[in-house]
Amino acid sequence: MSPEKTDDLSGDVPHPRVTTELFGHADAEATLLDAYRSGRVPHAWLIGGERGIGKATLAYRMARFVLANPEPAMPAVQKAKSLAVKADHPVARRIAGQAHSDLLVLERTLNDKGKLRQDIAVEDVRRSVSFFGSTAGEGGWRVAVVDSVDELNRFGDNALLKIVEEPPPRSLLLLVSHSPGRVLPTIRSRCRALMLRPLATDDVARAAANAIGRKANDPDVHAAAEAAVGSVGRALLFLEGDALQLRQQIVGLLESLPKLDPRALHALGDELAGTEAETLAAFMDTVNSWLSAQLAAGARDKRSLARVAEAWEKVNRAGIDTETYNLDRKPFVFSVFGMLAEAAAR
Repeated sequence: MSPEKTDDLSGDVPHPRVTTELFGHADAEATLLDAYRSGRVPHAWLIGGERGIGKATLAYRMARFVLANPEPAMPAVQKAKSLAVKADHPVARRIAGQAHSDLLVLERTLNDKGKLRQDIAVEDVRRSVSFFGSTAGEGGWRVAVVDSVDELNRFGDNALLKIVEEPPPRSLLLLVSHSPGRVLPTIRSRCRALMLRPLATDDVARAAANAIGRKANDPDVHAAAEAAVGSVGRALLFLEGDALQLRQQIVGLLESLPKLDPRALHALGDELAGTEAETLAAFMDTVNSWLSAQLAAGARDKRSLARVAEAWEKVNRAGIDTETYNLDRKPFVFSVFGMLAEAAAR
């Protein structure tokens, strides 16, 4: 598998549309396969879980299988043990080349200045109406992968809702979400939820190694897998440049919260200044992992949990703005840790 958002990683990491191997998530894969084989597959699936654990990889895997095997009753489907489709299959080749007329992919695109948009363009989402309103080019299914539904603005939500509410026959929507609880309730209620858990360390190591052509027992790969807490995307970020060392620096500051060390924050700001987008992504990923741990701990009162949730919203919005507008990293670091210190205060 590979991480969902390869725009945060180097070009050497394969996109989920070309990734034909899935590590872990056998139960989730079996759920999709059994539903399709039954002939009564739900028209929309909400595939949720943490970033980088294989949600988009599973979504594309399902899309390939359905488009390669358009009749659930056919022997190949009934005998299948997984959703695997060989990389040299015509459907797999066309999806990898973004050339399959019966697959619509909705994801963030570049704007006129060559920068990644903050949201999935609403014009792209509206294309889904005409896409699902037309007959499948090969007489089978019309499939859409939304990666991720979290990146729709309210106009995009409303445009997608029209399709989710009244899907035409033989249509399949695979919605990837890093925060399924925050998906528009009217969309969420019309989807079959499929939640993925973080991967075991060995699966992370095997998946990360497979993505970059290294051995799973490589010491660096194993160290990154251990630090990634179940996320292949996070492990791949740690394997780029000095990201693992940077993570250790960030973790040290997080463990000291709510106490702040201005000198250490200055040093971290200097480390991030002028770096590439993937370094900022590694910073955000480590911070979000800490925030997730605070929410999962369950040892706080409701007011404290509300502060953590509010910090999550503010920190991630600030991260998007910093990336989009290429803002100075040092003030951003101080701002983030200020919000985290306030959230950590009891």
